Amino acid sequence: MPSPSSTQSHIMGVYSRAGLAFERGEGVWLTSTTGERYLDAVAGIAVNALGHANPVLIEALTAQAHKLWHVSNIFQIPEQEALAKRLTDATFADVVFFTNSGTEAVECALKTARKYFAHKGQPERIDIIGFDGSFHGRTYAAVNASGNASYLEGFGPRLPGYLQIPFGDMAALKAALGPTSCAVIIEPVQGEGGARVLSDSQLREIRQLCSDAGALLIYDEIQCGLGRTGKLFAHDWAPGSEPDIMCVAKALGGGFPVGACLATTEAASGMVFGTHGSTYGGNPLAMAVGCAAFDLLNDEALLDHVKSVAGYLTQQLSGLKDRYPDIIEDLRGKGLLIGIKIKPNNREFMQMARDEHLLIAGGGDNCVRMLPPLNITLDEARELIARFEATCDRARKAATA
Repeated sequence: MPSPSSTQSHIMGVYSRAGLAFERGEGVWLTSTTGERYLDAVAGIAVNALGHANPVLIEALTAQAHKLWHVSNIFQIPEQEALAKRLTDATFADVVFFTNSGTEAVECALKTARKYFAHKGQPERIDIIGFDGSFHGRTYAAVNASGNASYLEGFGPRLPGYLQIPFGDMAALKAALGPTSCAVIIEPVQGEGGARVLSDSQLREIRQLCSDAGALLIYDEIQCGLGRTGKLFAHDWAPGSEPDIMCVAKALGGGFPVGACLATTEAASGMVFGTHGSTYGGNPLAMAVGCAAFDLLNDEALLDHVKSVAGYLTQQLSGLKDRYPDIIEDLRGKGLLIGIKIKPNNREFMQMARDEHLLIAGGGDNCVRMLPPLNITLDEARELIARFEATCDRARKAATA
């Protein structure tokens, strides 16, 4: 079989790939093309929230594949109505626009917010306020909304109307909100930015500041939503902090590309015929998988399980932090979005973890992240900790060699 590098020779070189390729998965486990088994605590970057080859998702995909894949949004798609009702019944939202990815959901959210004020006769209100360290996707508006200037290098000037303030700085947010403010966009729990968490009181304060300024509040729950924190959505931990618009994706398809932009009727009032669209978004195949995935994720037993396993992992990692102060600097995150700020280079540490047949993700501020499937068992969580501890041993030996 060709090596991973040889099969990628015609792929645009925008990824720094590990020298691994996988041919099958089951639950929390992945098997490489060379037959080695890895414990997967990346889960496709929080996408495979129900594990690999989940039988319920396979059944939903297979059944729909035998009926209808794609027809275009020229026609009514009953499966969209089914998933939209599930999402709106479970959230603040009244309406949904379906996309193929998280960044497309963010694009829709940003357009929805600006169109709202144009529709209300306030076209000057275009300013989107974001936070440093944020990540909202790679499309052009999404990278302008994100708090990482490096993603804009070489792509021309910044788009007008986008500004970033320090993460969690309520005074800076209050000062930034004004007569040209359109919306605030924020991840309740940052993913790529190093698993930083906004407190419940901060989320409620952001909601109040937006309401006072007449600006819309957009939550990006693409990574932290759909059960990842032990609630269906991360902002559910803070009643009274509900947004006007919310972006979801990743876990929504359990590995199949599905995203969605949720909004109240009022926030979406400018999104009328012809203002937005998608060729593939919401096709019957994606909707069938999305419905099956959502039904599994929106389950109190699963959410209780997430809280239980997250408590175990956090406790064990706290112990490792005490035993490896030279390796582990800080623990962050919420639920099964766990960030570990480490002292060795995080990319080198990730390779050491792969040497222990453990897959972990990177993150900003020299963090590594654990994002295992939400249905990881307690025994598998114990194995995850054992392999992470072995990785810490490797890092310590490498530092003293």
